[in-house]
Parts: sequence; structure tokens; C-alpha cells
Amino acid sequence: MKRILSIMLLCAAAVGLFAQDSKKEIVKTGWNFGPLPVVGWDSDLGFQYGACVDIFNYGDGSRYPSYNYKMNLEASTYTGGSSLLRCYGDFKTLIPEGKLFFDCTYFNAKKFDFYGFNGYASPYFGPSYEAADGEKSEFYWMRRNQFRLVTSVQRRITGNLHWAAGFGYYNIFTDNVNLDGYNGQNTLYQLYRNVGLIRDNEAHGGNVLQLKAGLVYDTRDHDSDPTRGVNVEATLVGAPDIIDREGYSNLGFTFVGSHYVPVWKDKLTFAYRLGVQTNLAGEIPYYFVNNLNTLFFRKVYTEGLGGNASVRGINRNGVVGNGMAWLNTEFRWRIVNFRFINQNFHIALNPFFDMGQVIQPYRLEEQKAVFELLDGKFNQVNPFYSGDEEKLHATAGCGLKIVMNRNFVISVEMARALDNRDGQKLWNNIGFNYLF
Repeated sequence: MKRILSIMLLCAAAVGLFAQDSKKEIVKTGWNFGPLPVVGWDSDLGFQYGACVDIFNYGDGSRYPSYNYKMNLEASTYTGGSSLLRCYGDFKTLIPEGKLFFDCTYFNAKKFDFYGFNGYASPYFGPSYEAADGEKSEFYWMRRNQFRLVTSVQRRITGNLHWAAGFGYYNIFTDNVNLDGYNGQNTLYQLYRNVGLIRDNEAHGGNVLQLKAGLVYDTRDHDSDPTRGVNVEATLVGAPDIIDREGYSNLGFTFVGSHYVPVWKDKLTFAYRLGVQTNLAGEIPYYFVNNLNTLFFRKVYTEGLGGNASVRGINRNGVVGNGMAWLNTEFRWRIVNFRFINQNFHIALNPFFDMGQVIQPYRLEEQKAVFELLDGKFNQVNPFYSGDEEKLHATAGCGLKIVMNRNFVISVEMARALDNRDGQKLWNNIGFNYLF
């Protein structure tokens, strides 16, 4: 991962030195393809390889840099065994004064992060936590496979105000991690199962059906690479438990608002996003409490807090609760514009500061009860409850973006948690698109 990051930075620097600003963009028409190999490295998952392609149709070019519709296909795998298959589409002209979005994705994760519930209320022992015999630790891992099928529609009410509705189906399987080279030690997932923080009827996952209805207010000048405007989504999400019938029906509310403030022409933009998600009624199963509800996806993963879809730099799924709030702030500095292979490119830097926390706890009283019951029965610190109060989890970092035709975005980002309880390593990610 570090080697790939260095190569991309050197390439960007070379382009910045030799490319000249192009004052006139090429107006794209018809079909446009953005194929790209998927290459990466992760110390836990291994070498990542595969391929992806963005397919755009710009019609007669009158909407450029916006498009008529876009599709994306991706297939990638890790040598450690995890894999991803995805197809999604964003169609802006099929519905008059509206759009249609769909996503169909299969995730196979042999190493999926699980750090417990309620942020700082769950102790974090750090990456060096080891099994009793000194072998590699799998304490914060579990296995999870997920199939996701989501579709959403949006239509104009008046001006920049739209109504939106959506449907989602998730099939999730979870279990203890089982990998060669690890000794089968107890994991936090297994300990949660043993004491009942994870119920028997949810321990191996299940099915989730979601129905969404909301309002969208959008004045952005562009979807993928905005320089000005606001975008606000307010969504009610109902999840009736009509498939498994295990008692996990629930109703939630999600608000996500983004604002893009031009600082200097279209060269420098200050952007921020505020998100709030709460559970209004019912109970969410443990395997879905980390899901961030949204009508239109920008990232492959829509989970957190932590990882590349919410608070960059803290442990993925490190902050999980019934209700969560998060704030992302960043400057977007477009360093240079240039034309290459008959396409419009620009390079940008985005230093950022993120934060978030649990605002509505999930089974917190049960965590405390287990801690009191088992206090003194563990050789190390009790793994169920730390006694710490939840507060803001903050990170700082910087990213590099290579943008083609203002729609195809290659993203490299690095960040560091400001509190060691949120992670003790430099987080980095190579992927696609701006966070928001």
C-alpha cells in the first residue's frame, strides 16, 4: 500500500511540474469509459487485485460535466481470501426531473472488524494484543459475508427540493473468524456471544428489509466534484422484520447535510458534512447497527463510524451505537488542470479533520451489567466495559485526488486518530470518489 501511494504521489508531482493549466475543457459527448486495475496491499488482508470500470453516457454534451447516466462494475479479491463484486448505476434522464439509482454488491470478508458497542465504553487493547501463547491475534476480527441490493428514486417537487424513496435488502452471515496461521483464540465477537450481548437469534446474521422515504434539497453545481452549493438528505427508514421474524423491526431517521463554500474561484473550496442517525423505535440486530442509512451511495462501504465512509482514521466500526453523529471538514485545493488521452484531468489536495461519536447507546446497560458480574474473572482488563464516558472521536489527515472529467475520481487518503483508543496506526486508503 505504501509503495502504491508513493508511486501515485510521484506521478502527480510529475504532472504538476510539466502540465499546463488548460483554460478550455473538452466537452464530452456519447460514451466514455474509465477502466482501471484494482491494485493494493493490506497487512491483514494481503495483496488486492482485480479490475473496475466506470461507464458514462454524456448524450449530446449539453449536460457536461454532468452525465445522462453512469454505471460501475468492480471485481476484486485479496490473497487473504476476502473479495468484492459490485455493480451500480446512476441514471439521471430515465425519470423526468428525477433520477434512478441502484446498487448490487456482494462482500466476502474473512477478517471483519468488531470492536464492541458504544465507542469509548468498549476497551481497546491496541494492535499488539496477543493470544495466550504469543501467536497472531484475531481478537477484534470476525467473519462476515453480505449481499446488498438497494434502489432509490428521486423526483423534483419544486425548485431544488425533491422527494425520494428507496428499497433495500441485505442478507448477512456472521461467525467467528477461522484462518490459517491463527490459533483459534477467543475473539471479542465470541465473548459477546458467550455473555449474551449478542443474542443467539442474531449471532449468525439474518435478513434486513428496508423501506425509505425522504426529502432532498440540492443546489450543488456538480455531483462528484462540487465547488459550491448544498446537499441535504432527511430520510425515514423502516425495517419491518417480516422475513426472519426474530423481533428486530425498527424505525430510524437519518440526516446528512453537505455544504461547499468557494474560497477562491473554483480553485479552493471549503467543504463540510454533518450527519446524524438515530433509532426512533424498535431494536436493531447487532449485525446491522453499524449501517449508515443513505439514499444514494458515494462509497462501496456505507458503515461506520470509522473507515473510508465516515470518520477517516479511526478503527473501522470502532464507534457503533443506536444513534451516531459525525462531522467531516476539508479544504479542496485544485492544483493543476491538464488534458491527457483526450480527457480533462485535474489534481487536488484535500487536508481534512473528521470527528464523530455515539449519541444514542446500544445495549450499554447490559455492557455495564456484564462488567459488574464478571469483574475480576479475567486475567487481563475486562473486555466488555471500560468505564469511560463516550466523547468525540477526532482524526486529522490529508488526501490526493486525480479527477477525470469531474466524474471519475481516484482517491488516496491518510489519517491518524488523535486518541490512541481509536487506533494506533496511520490509516491509509486507495479508492474512488470524494467522501462527500
